[in-house]
Amino acid sequence: MEQHFPKDTFESERRIFFPYTQETLHLFNTDLNGSQERKEMKQYLSKELDVLAQQPEICASSLPFTGIEARETLRFHRSLPLYRETALLSLSAAAARYGTGGIYVKDESTRFGLKAFKGLGGSYSMFRILCEKLGLDPRTASYPDFLREEIRGRCRRIEFATATDGNHGKGVSWAAKLFGCRAHVFMPKGTVEARRRAIEEAGNAEALITDVNYDKTVQLAASLAEQNGWILIQDTSWPGYEKIPHWIMEGYLTLAAEAEKQLGGKEPTHIFLQAGVGAMAGSLASYFLSRAADRKPLITVVEPKAAACFYVSAQAEDGKAHSIEGNPVTIMAGLNCGTPCESVWPLLRDGSAFFAACDDRITEDGMRTYANPLGADPAVKAGESGAVSYGLLLKILQSPELRSFFRIDRDSVILLVNTEGDTDPENYKRIVGE
Repeated sequence: MEQHFPKDTFESERRIFFPYTQETLHLFNTDLNGSQERKEMKQYLSKELDVLAQQPEICASSLPFTGIEARETLRFHRSLPLYRETALLSLSAAAARYGTGGIYVKDESTRFGLKAFKGLGGSYSMFRILCEKLGLDPRTASYPDFLREEIRGRCRRIEFATATDGNHGKGVSWAAKLFGCRAHVFMPKGTVEARRRAIEEAGNAEALITDVNYDKTVQLAASLAEQNGWILIQDTSWPGYEKIPHWIMEGYLTLAAEAEKQLGGKEPTHIFLQAGVGAMAGSLASYFLSRAADRKPLITVVEPKAAACFYVSAQAEDGKAHSIEGNPVTIMAGLNCGTPCESVWPLLRDGSAFFAACDDRITEDGMRTYANPLGADPAVKAGESGAVSYGLLLKILQSPELRSFFRIDRDSVILLVNTEGDTDPENYKRIVGE
């Protein structure tokens, strides 16, 4: 059955006047069966922000993650000794100031003491891999099973490998220590030493910074894993490598299930999701699109301008995923990825309402405003990749033209995810202050 989105999403007048160039694009929409049809897209361009807007069209049968999978991941995560629900914060003063029905932030800066949400995917995927290798039933097994000496002894002989721009590698390192394994983590050129050191300190991993970009670092990790008999645990997929990325995405459903419960029956009308390779964005988009009872939320995929591979892919006319070449430079290290996850792209291509490519100044504004909130709103410690969605929302709310473009009004209920805390402490201090 086809999912229904707000009928008035793009039914108003075709011409809207903006202070910057806007043009209508006609792009191919390719469904999961390979058929193509023309889809009208609108474009907003400015110095700090580029946006593509479209009418989402996606079938329920193509949504891979629902409440069923979320219950399984939540059951596992609750068995971990450090599991705690992260907070869902209400920015009520900001919502009142800017005239919305509510602004809510799922704050992942405290997850497992790792300052980021990635431990959810790292731990759950490692759990599923180990269950498969050791003959355990993932439907009934839980973390205490891995504390038995027989299981622990077998885990000590297992090594993992991954590529990361920071937080995923930290999650894998932490999970490796949790299960008694080892990990080898490879990081792209330009990674700051603080992020490499944090990975080693988080768990049981050796972390190395390469001299190539993120995509080539993924290739390097895959090659070395094959040569050395390590298990590749990567959060992006390609033909022949889909199962483990799928498990990583399932791990992120714990975040979504917690947020839905904490919203207490409120259904978000707008959800802003950061995307590097897109695993988290795809997981949460699928969950909330499948769970919405009435009006489906409008999903915005948020990326840095320098590495906006989803934006560029949507802008193309063939319905395919496209890569960003070279060595992109952005302070949003966790989003500095050049190629969309192959299994995620069709979902976000067809299920998203907006693709936003943001200048670094947008996330800097978000970081500062989170740290120095309006009125009695709680302060949030958000890193460069965590704050970009709030920086984008502030830019939208302060512009009547952008509010209209994004269809935000006084009844809009907006959900954001602060995906990381101060994972680069020195840069955080430079931007926000002490």
